[in-house]
Amino acid sequence: MNLAAANSDPASHGAWLARRPALLGAWCAVAAFGAYGCMYAFRKPFTAGGYGTGNFPAGFKTWLVLAQVLGYTLAKFAGIRVIAELPAGRRAATLLSLIGAAMAGLLILALAPAPWCLAGLFLNGLALGLVYGLVVGFLEGRRMTEALVAGLCASFILADGFTKSVGAWLLQAGVSEPWMPLVAGALFVAPLLVFVAMLQAIPMPTAAEVADRTERVPLGAAERRRWFRRHGYGLVAIVAAYVLVTILRSLRADFAPEIWAGLGAPAAPGVFTSSELFVALGVLAGNACLVWVRDHRRAFFLGLLLAIGGVALLPLALFSQQRGWLGTFPFMVWVGLGLYLPYVAVHTTIFERLIAMTRERGNLGYLMYLADAFGYLGYLAVLVFKNWGTGRVNAAGLFLTAGWAAGLASLVALTAAFIFFARRPAALRVAEATFAPATSPT
Repeated sequence: MNLAAANSDPASHGAWLARRPALLGAWCAVAAFGAYGCMYAFRKPFTAGGYGTGNFPAGFKTWLVLAQVLGYTLAKFAGIRVIAELPAGRRAATLLSLIGAAMAGLLILALAPAPWCLAGLFLNGLALGLVYGLVVGFLEGRRMTEALVAGLCASFILADGFTKSVGAWLLQAGVSEPWMPLVAGALFVAPLLVFVAMLQAIPMPTAAEVADRTERVPLGAAERRRWFRRHGYGLVAIVAAYVLVTILRSLRADFAPEIWAGLGAPAAPGVFTSSELFVALGVLAGNACLVWVRDHRRAFFLGLLLAIGGVALLPLALFSQQRGWLGTFPFMVWVGLGLYLPYVAVHTTIFERLIAMTRERGNLGYLMYLADAFGYLGYLAVLVFKNWGTGRVNAAGLFLTAGWAAGLASLVALTAAFIFFARRPAALRVAEATFAPATSPT
C-alpha cells in the first residue's frame, strides 16, 4: 500500500472494507492486535536478561529499566498534546518512524559500553511511548470499539509474556545479552510492516457511527482544559486508580523473573506466555462483552463496575496466597486479572463511552495519555524507592506490599468516581446541547 497517497486523504481509505462490515471488524482486530504486539518485541525482551554488568548500585538491570521507563514517561506527557492533536493521515508514517527510532535505541544498547548504553533504552522508551495512541486512533469512535480495543489490550498482555519468552530463548540459544533485544525486535520487523499497512487501510467511522459516538477530532489546548474543568474530579479519581494499577502492572511485567523466583517458583521461559494467556482470555471476555451495551451511560457505569471488581481481586488473591491456598502460577494469573481488568476497562469502555455519553469534541488519545503519563511517573517513583529508598526491598517483597496498597486504594478511588458521575446526570447531558458536532474527521 502507498503510504504517501493514503496519508494525503485519510477519508478515502478502505472503501472496499467499508462495504464489508463483517470483514472490517476482523480486519481491525487483527491489524491492531498484530501491530501493537509486534511493538512489544522492541520494548520488553531485554527484561528477560540479568545484566550483571559492572558494579552498579541496585544492579545494572534496574538502571536499564529506569532509563526505558523515564523515556516512556516523558513520551506519555508529550502525548497528551502530540497524540491529541495529530491528524489521522499522519498516524501510519509516524508509527513506523517511531519504531525506527526504537530500533536505533536497541542498536546503541548493543554497541555502547555501560553506562552509555542507557541512552539507547531511554531513546527506545521515548519512541515507543507514543505508539499506543496511534494504534487506538484507528479504532475509536466505532460501534465495535470496546471489542477492538479489548483485542488490542489482549495483544500487550500476551506480547508482554511472549516477547520475554523470545528473549529468554534467544539467550539460551547463545545470543549475548547486549544484542538479544535488537535481534528479538528484528524478528518482528516484517510482520509489523504488514500490520501497519492493514491499519492504514481501515476506513473512517461511518456516518451512523459518528452520529452514535460523536466524531473524533484533534483536540487543542483550550479544549483539553475545558474537558478537565468539566469532569476534573471524576477524571482525577479514575486516573488515581489507573496510576496505582499501572505501577503494580509494570512491576509485575519488568521484574517477572525476580518476582517468580522470590515467590519460590523460578520461571522457565514458556511460563511467561502461558500465564499471560489465561489473563488475556479473561480480560478480553470481560471487557469485549460491553460492546453489546448500546446505551452509553449504562456501558460507562458497567465499565466502572468491571474495574471495581477487578481491583477487588487483588486483596483476595494476596490473602489467599498468604494463607497458602494459591500456588505461584494461579496467584500470578489472579493478580494479572485483577490488574488488567481495570486497566483495560479504562482503555476500552470508560473513556470511550464518556466521550460518547457527553457528546463532547475530543478523542481517546488525550484521556489515555493523561492517565498514562501519571501512571508511569508513579512507576518511576516506585523504582527509585525500591532501589535507593530507606531499607531496600526485593522485587517480590515490594510487589506483595504494593499489591495490598494498590488494591485497597484503587477500590476507594473507583468507587468515588462512580459516585461522582452517578450524582450529576444533568451535567453530563448538557454537553450534548452545548458542544456542536465536529466538522472534520481525525
